[in-house]
Amino acid sequence: MAEQDEPRSLDELAAEVDENGEVSAEAAEGSDDLEMLKRERDEIRDRFIRALADAENTRKRAERDRREAENYGGSKLARDLLPVHDNLSRALNAIAEDQREAQKALIEGIELTMRELLSVFKKHGIHPIDPKVGDKFDPQQHQAMFEAPVPGTKAGEIIQVATQGFMLHDRLLRPAQVGVSSMKES
Repeated sequence: MAEQDEPRSLDELAAEVDENGEVSAEAAEGSDDLEMLKRERDEIRDRFIRALADAENTRKRAERDRREAENYGGSKLARDLLPVHDNLSRALNAIAEDQREAQKALIEGIELTMRELLSVFKKHGIHPIDPKVGDKFDPQQHQAMFEAPVPGTKAGEIIQVATQGFMLHDRLLRPAQVGVSSMKES
């Protein structure tokens, strides 16, 4: 017979049932052992399944964090480069037509620098928000710098664009700064 501490097999337990189908006291004790083993097995299976689910969730979370770091990790640097874009734009817009011929090489250098900056932006998923006068104000992409009643416009229309906005993939990096009409509809 097996030692008291060791669980018994089903064959050993079956041998202890008499011909009338009654279980001896010793067999009943073995039945308790069997129930205890089943509960322990179920508990271990449950813990194992939970551990597998936790591991899968951790893997998915790590993958999502890695993707976000790859896509948005450079957002601070990108935000710091936006004033460079603004200054190059202002420089190009400030050049008078009569100066274009005299300063052709300098202007060409500024334009090349601007194109290269925009190329780098595009390569890293940064794209401009370029609202036009007359477009509808969108608070998800625009920042209203002022409101003014301008005849011939509807309330909520853009009447002036102060600075371009930018998106980093699908996130707002900087809203476009605009003036908005506050004209009352008659």
